[in-house]
Amino acid sequence: MTESVASTREFQGLQIPAAGTYELDAAHKRVGFVVRHLMVSKVRGEFASASATVTIAEDPLQSSVVATIQTASVSTGQEDRDNHLRTGDFFEAEKYPTMEYRSTGIKSFEGNEFVLDGELTIKGITRSVPLTVEFEGVGRSPYGFDVFGFSATTEIDREDWGLTYNMALETGGVMIGKKIKIEIEGEAIRQA
Repeated sequence: MTESVASTREFQGLQIPAAGTYELDAAHKRVGFVVRHLMVSKVRGEFASASATVTIAEDPLQSSVVATIQTASVSTGQEDRDNHLRTGDFFEAEKYPTMEYRSTGIKSFEGNEFVLDGELTIKGITRSVPLTVEFEGVGRSPYGFDVFGFSATTEIDREDWGLTYNMALETGGVMIGKKIKIEIEGEAIRQA
């Protein structure tokens, strides 16, 4: 008879995942962004193809994540805009097919929210980017998989990665805002 391994444990009053390796569930994730358009509204988009490996350490504060996003998978619901985003004006998807995020440590935590320090690479340029991560819970799927849920947000200045394309407006301002809000939601499934 094999011994059952605990799938959760307690940390600072929270039930968290057991130590191990978890993969982002492609069917239960959203890697999205929001940017101002014409200084009067917001455009939302997402990347349909993204993967991530989350390593939950014995000491939860030593946990880490590595994520890869396929730049050509960008979708804003408007084909011409999506095709433009894939060009050299923005992601240059043929030359830079991926963006990567690699955590470098956990900066702070309070309750179920923590700040993950990390590095974001876009078009070969790497910059430090903290993510505010909310731990949504842990459980077991009806199919017997150990899972946990999370959401994460941050804001970046796209020009820091050479994404400088823009057009001035006759009324003042620019067509596309510099600040990009990143919104990530997902579930991760235990692999080992």
